[in-house]
Amino acid sequence: MEFSYEIPHLIRVYKDGTIERLMVSPHAPPSLQDPITGISSKDIVISSAISARLYLPKLTTSNFKKLPILVYMHGGGFILGSTFTLQEHNYLNTMVSNINALVISVEYRLAPEKLLPTAYEDCWTALQWVSSHSTSDGEHQEPWLVEFGDFDRLYIGGDGSGANIVHNLALKASKERLNNGVQILGGFLGCPYFWCSKSCDESLAYKFWMLAHPHAEGGIDNILINPFAGGRFEANFGCRRLVVVVADKDPTREIGLKYFEAVKESEWDGEVGVLDIEGEGHCFYVVDSTTEKAKILMKQLASFIV
Repeated sequence: MEFSYEIPHLIRVYKDGTIERLMVSPHAPPSLQDPITGISSKDIVISSAISARLYLPKLTTSNFKKLPILVYMHGGGFILGSTFTLQEHNYLNTMVSNINALVISVEYRLAPEKLLPTAYEDCWTALQWVSSHSTSDGEHQEPWLVEFGDFDRLYIGGDGSGANIVHNLALKASKERLNNGVQILGGFLGCPYFWCSKSCDESLAYKFWMLAHPHAEGGIDNILINPFAGGRFEANFGCRRLVVVVADKDPTREIGLKYFEAVKESEWDGEVGVLDIEGEGHCFYVVDSTTEKAKILMKQLASFIV
């Protein structure tokens, strides 16, 4: 069977419309009180098209207080990945055990079945759904959010393409209100997936984008993927704090550092920090969250989400 588009070893799109993903992590079910971390997780439905996995830290009745909320977006270049994979589940269990927050990991729809901007729209819908729980008089509310979530400490975070989504949601939040007037306190951008025409057109970053958003105005210099497109950097974020993580061996490191410097030098009056990890590649801490450098990142993230 002939295919019309291929990223070797990752994905094939056949001429009849069939899509084959070649690198898929096994599915992992949610669990109550994970035997290693004590974290509880469960799957929920946000809408007919969007689902999520919720993670709740191990709680003690003696010193219980409401938890920060992190709405998290997984990576995968908008065409791969899922919150329900074993790799993602293990990573998020480890993350939650370190940051002690209530995490909602969004299962947004992937391209090329659903081309961009679908993923952005799905994650905004999920963020609005989470915000709707800040008052307890709604219908069909998720009890973990109502009982355990502190909506004065709402964060958004993601890795790779998920970090790209964080950037674009933070911009959107400066123009559109969240439900009940909830505000985003901070955003975590792990190895953010930005790219531009000055970078290599044969790179995976380029190929992923052109498959995910083939009709994007400006192509790889669309403002969604290249925050410097048009010569004007926008940093009007609807949050107070940002932290950017880059890795020494990651092809997106250079543009990630440029992004950090642009935010720092902008007129945005929030706080931005950067963590530059030596000797590691793209989203290394998702691949293995037990390494020493992954633990360093987790400690930094715990100090950010407070």
